[in-house]
Amino acid sequence: METQQGMMRDLAEQVLDQLPTPVMAVDTDLKVIYINAAGCAFLGKSESEVKGKPCADAMGSHHCDTSDCCMRKAIAEGTPYGARNIVPVGGEDVPIHYLAAPLRDADGNIVGGLEYALDITEQVRYEERLREQSRTIREISTPAIQLWDGVVTMPVVGVVDSARAKQMMDSMLAKIAETSCKVIILDIQGVAAVDTAVANHLIKITKATRLMGCQCIISGVSPAVAEAIVQLGIDMGDVKTNSTLRDALQDAFDLRGLRVIQA
Repeated sequence: METQQGMMRDLAEQVLDQLPTPVMAVDTDLKVIYINAAGCAFLGKSESEVKGKPCADAMGSHHCDTSDCCMRKAIAEGTPYGARNIVPVGGEDVPIHYLAAPLRDADGNIVGGLEYALDITEQVRYEERLREQSRTIREISTPAIQLWDGVVTMPVVGVVDSARAKQMMDSMLAKIAETSCKVIILDIQGVAAVDTAVANHLIKITKATRLMGCQCIISGVSPAVAEAIVQLGIDMGDVKTNSTLRDALQDAFDLRGLRVIQA
């Protein structure tokens, strides 16, 4: 019977050694009792350098010896835990996603933990490219354009949510600081619908520009948008609005004391 059990353990280790994913097992003191070939290759260490040592010494990850350690939580609470982590390998920080589960004996007692890890370097790079593309698209979709000396406009197209509103505000305030403009026109002709949230975002933007000594005019208010604002009972306060960009530009010239004279 013992011989058969030993053969089964050997077979299990052979199977784990053939997995391309790093696998490691520890006892309740978090000392490594097993690591497969992929785990050794990932860490760049031999089995003798890892086995019997604290897993924190073997991994040296950002979660090691902290409350974020999934292995520690899995053993303590008897349930699997997973998270993203960073492991320093060969002088570089390698992002991984790892899952730790309690290791039980035949009687169901927790005798350690089992962990496997996935190298997610390419996934993290892809996510960063997506974030960069998203930032670029937001910047392109809400450009701040100087129309005249002291007059800037920002055309808005699409949906205005919290993230977009913050980007709009940051762009407008940066443009005010850059150009020292006194009037900025926020053209919402391309915004299909205005609800309470959108209106509140617009009001906050106008207040922020006013704090920098710049008057904000909202143009492009369509009949549907005007009706929606009235039906929703939204108080736009003293925010100056216009139905067209042309009218808003005329108001901007008036505020600046400028006149357009036809030759």
